[in-house]
Amino acid sequence: MGLFDFLKKGSNPPPPAGSAAKTPSSKKIASHAKVVGDKRAQTYDRAEAIQALAAMQSAEAAEALLKRFTFTIDPSITDQEEKESAYLAVVRAGKDAVPHVIAFCEKAEVLTWPIRILRDLLDDAEFKAELLKLAEGFDTEYARNVEPKLQVIGALEQVKGDDIREAVERFLDDSNETVRFHAVQTTFAQESDACLPALVKLLEAEESIRIKNKVCEGLIAKGWKIPPELVETTQKAFRDLEDYALAKDGTVSRYGGFRIA
Repeated sequence: MGLFDFLKKGSNPPPPAGSAAKTPSSKKIASHAKVVGDKRAQTYDRAEAIQALAAMQSAEAAEALLKRFTFTIDPSITDQEEKESAYLAVVRAGKDAVPHVIAFCEKAEVLTWPIRILRDLLDDAEFKAELLKLAEGFDTEYARNVEPKLQVIGALEQVKGDDIREAVERFLDDSNETVRFHAVQTTFAQESDACLPALVKLLEAEESIRIKNKVCEGLIAKGWKIPPELVETTQKAFRDLEDYALAKDGTVSRYGGFRIA
């Protein structure tokens, strides 16, 4: 159809060469993104929008697909299927999607899927670096929603290094008890007894018995010895623990009815 035909039908002439493909594509992505991010949209409409964006395999389409991870629907099996489809589509978009995923992580309330995407798209060193950046973005003060922080701390369990240990140790002082609990777990996962001063400090100040128990069980499992300069502090921390004792060699042990000390 020529220009005359467009004019005859009252249509606008086609855009200049080079912009014709871009404008409709952007409009299509925006249109599909609106449906993908709409919890109240019909299931089949969302499925079609996800499929259309997946077929584009572009960073912009991947950014739109991330909207599907901002809400949950019933039934849960449909929710899981839609998120799985969106996840696979973002991964197929490749590393060009990474900046969008990271930007999403910085403001999202749930990071389960985007962290999974980063794990698939990045090598170990890159994944570790991005997790550390995300961890740096959290403080240890009260927060209404600690889920993103918990998910980053949990993901840090998958990687190792002194930089990971140091990054996680500050969360041993977090105002949220659950965050401290998971920080203990990730700290032990680093397999380094360089964390002992931080763990003893936690034992001394901690009020949560379940966290103290978690620390003691970890020390028993690792067989680490409390350094002589920290023994007195550790003994004081054990006063309200009925199931654990500090042996003379600095190891922690369980006891049944009598203390081994």
